[in-house]
Amino acid sequence: FEERLKKVLKEIRTRGDIILFIDEIHTLVGAGAAEGAIDAASILKPMLARGELQTIGATTLDEYRKHLEKDAALERRFQPIQVGEPSLAHTIEILKGLRDRYEAHHRVSITDAALVAAATLADRYISDRFLPDKAIDLIDEAGARMRIRRMTAPPDLRDFDERIAQVRRDKESAIDAQDFERAAQLRDTEKQLLGQKAQREKEWKAGDLDVV
Repeated sequence: FEERLKKVLKEIRTRGDIILFIDEIHTLVGAGAAEGAIDAASILKPMLARGELQTIGATTLDEYRKHLEKDAALERRFQPIQVGEPSLAHTIEILKGLRDRYEAHHRVSITDAALVAAATLADRYISDRFLPDKAIDLIDEAGARMRIRRMTAPPDLRDFDERIAQVRRDKESAIDAQDFERAAQLRDTEKQLLGQKAQREKEWKAGDLDVV
């Protein structure tokens, strides 16, 4: 871990035109530390002190107090800026900016109405978290549910399987009874059902873009 991190930091320092963004920066404290190893925060501190890294970190107020405030050497390398929860209107704009990413990931089309609903409902009913995070999670979960539903065969396709299985059983019974005329009829019925099933599967798979 230590060597990989140092290699990345060396590349950043060499380039000189990179601003490093560290999400959940509190996780740096103790990260990668093992017996005889240095944690990530200790590796960063000298570079930050020398001004070799332009860095922005993000964390919650609770995590900041719990981890960063206890590491005075790391804390004084940063200027805390409290970012308030965005308004409902701003949250909707944020969701619009993220829409393409979630549409591509879940293979769905997300309407403006869905974004407005996600922001509004998250703001109204989820009280233990903040916007836009809780609204983003609603969009992600809705897309995932649509994706799972699409992966599950519709009832009419399952009906085809049952009907085909029954026809095959009847065909075998007819052959055993040496009723070859009926067996031939059932064979034709089986082929017809298989063709209908294949067409229905094609239609189902073609319609793989759902609307949230």
